[in-house]
Amino acid sequence: PILMKKITVPLHDYVGDFAENKDVAKKIRVNIIIPHLRAGDEVIFDFQGISGATQSFVHALLSEPIRMFQDVAYDNLCYINANRSTKEIISIVYRYMQESLSSGELS
Repeated sequence: PILMKKITVPLHDYVGDFAENKDVAKKIRVNIIIPHLRAGDEVIFDFQGISGATQSFVHALLSEPIRMFQDVAYDNLCYINANRSTKEIISIVYRYMQESLSSGELS
Protein backbone atom coordinates (compact mmCIF):
# COMPACT_ATOMS: atom_id res chain seq x y z
CA PRO A 1 0.00 0.00 0.00
CA ILE A 2 1.04 3.57 -0.66
CA LEU A 3 1.91 5.42 2.52
CA MET A 4 0.07 8.70 2.90
CA LYS A 5 2.31 11.59 3.82
CA LYS A 6 1.23 14.43 6.08
CA ILE A 7 2.27 17.78 4.67
CA THR A 8 2.05 20.75 7.04
CA VAL A 9 1.71 24.18 5.42
CA PRO A 10 2.77 26.93 7.85
CA LEU A 11 0.53 29.61 6.35
CA HIS A 12 2.17 32.42 8.33
CA ASP A 13 5.34 31.83 6.27
CA TYR A 14 3.34 32.62 3.12
CA VAL A 15 0.84 35.26 4.22
CA GLY A 16 2.15 36.97 7.35
CA ASP A 17 -0.38 37.57 10.11
CA PHE A 18 -3.45 38.03 7.91
CA ALA A 19 -4.47 35.70 5.05
CA GLU A 20 -5.94 37.85 2.30
CA ASN A 21 -3.74 37.66 -0.82
CA LYS A 22 -5.55 35.55 -3.42
CA ASP A 23 -2.40 35.27 -5.57
CA VAL A 24 -0.61 33.63 -2.64
CA ALA A 25 -3.63 31.35 -2.14
CA LYS A 26 -3.42 30.35 -5.80
CA LYS A 27 0.31 29.54 -5.52
CA ILE A 28 -0.31 27.36 -2.46
CA ARG A 29 -3.25 25.69 -4.23
CA VAL A 30 -1.33 24.96 -7.46
CA ASN A 31 2.07 24.10 -5.99
CA ILE A 32 1.12 22.32 -2.76
CA ILE A 33 -2.54 21.35 -2.34
CA ILE A 34 -3.38 19.86 -5.74
CA PRO A 35 -0.16 17.82 -6.20
CA HIS A 36 -0.39 16.40 -2.67
CA LEU A 37 -4.10 15.56 -2.90
CA ARG A 38 -3.39 13.89 -6.23
CA ALA A 39 -0.71 11.80 -4.48
CA GLY A 40 -3.16 10.90 -1.71
CA ASP A 41 -1.36 12.92 0.96
CA GLU A 42 -2.95 14.74 3.87
CA VAL A 43 -2.43 18.52 3.80
CA ILE A 44 -2.52 20.30 7.16
CA PHE A 45 -2.89 24.07 7.16
CA ASP A 46 -1.29 25.59 10.25
CA PHE A 47 -2.83 28.97 11.06
CA GLN A 48 -0.42 29.64 13.96
CA GLY A 49 0.25 33.38 14.19
CA ILE A 50 -2.53 34.34 11.77
CA SER A 51 -5.11 36.74 13.18
CA GLY A 52 -7.65 36.15 10.42
CA ALA A 53 -8.40 35.31 6.82
CA THR A 54 -10.73 36.70 4.18
CA GLN A 55 -13.42 34.54 2.64
CA SER A 56 -11.94 35.28 -0.80
CA PHE A 57 -8.53 33.95 0.33
CA VAL A 58 -10.04 30.74 1.74
CA HIS A 59 -12.20 30.32 -1.38
CA ALA A 60 -9.17 30.81 -3.65
CA LEU A 61 -7.24 28.30 -1.55
CA LEU A 62 -9.86 25.54 -1.33
CA SER A 63 -12.60 25.75 -3.95
CA GLU A 64 -10.71 24.22 -6.88
CA PRO A 65 -9.19 21.34 -4.86
CA ILE A 66 -12.63 20.57 -3.41
CA ARG A 67 -14.20 20.67 -6.87
CA MET A 68 -11.47 18.44 -8.33
CA PHE A 69 -11.12 15.90 -5.51
CA GLN A 70 -14.42 16.23 -3.59
CA ASP A 71 -14.47 13.60 -0.81
CA VAL A 72 -10.69 13.15 -0.93
CA ALA A 73 -10.32 16.90 -0.32
CA TYR A 74 -12.82 16.84 2.54
CA ASP A 75 -10.99 13.90 4.12
CA ASN A 76 -7.39 15.03 3.49
CA LEU A 77 -7.47 18.80 4.12
CA CYS A 78 -7.01 19.64 7.81
CA TYR A 79 -6.69 22.86 9.78
CA ILE A 80 -4.84 23.51 13.03
CA ASN A 81 -4.43 26.62 15.18
CA ALA A 82 -7.21 28.50 13.37
CA ASN A 83 -9.11 31.01 15.49
CA ARG A 84 -12.90 31.08 15.67
CA SER A 85 -13.44 33.62 12.89
CA THR A 86 -11.09 31.75 10.54
CA LYS A 87 -12.83 28.43 11.30
CA GLU A 88 -16.17 30.06 10.51
CA ILE A 89 -14.88 31.31 7.13
CA ILE A 90 -13.53 27.84 6.30
CA SER A 91 -16.91 26.29 7.13
CA ILE A 92 -18.74 28.92 5.02
CA VAL A 93 -16.55 27.99 2.03
CA TYR A 94 -17.11 24.27 2.68
CA ARG A 95 -20.89 24.75 2.86
CA TYR A 96 -20.87 26.81 -0.32
CA MET A 97 -18.82 24.17 -2.14
CA GLN A 98 -21.03 21.31 -0.90
CA GLU A 99 -24.16 23.15 -2.06
CA SER A 100 -22.57 23.97 -5.40
CA LEU A 101 -21.39 20.40 -5.96
CA SER A 102 -24.68 18.82 -4.90
CA SER A 103 -26.63 21.14 -7.19
CA GLY A 104 -24.30 20.24 -10.06
CA GLU A 105 -23.21 23.85 -10.65
CA LEU A 106 -19.50 23.08 -10.59
CA SER A 107 -19.24 19.61 -12.07
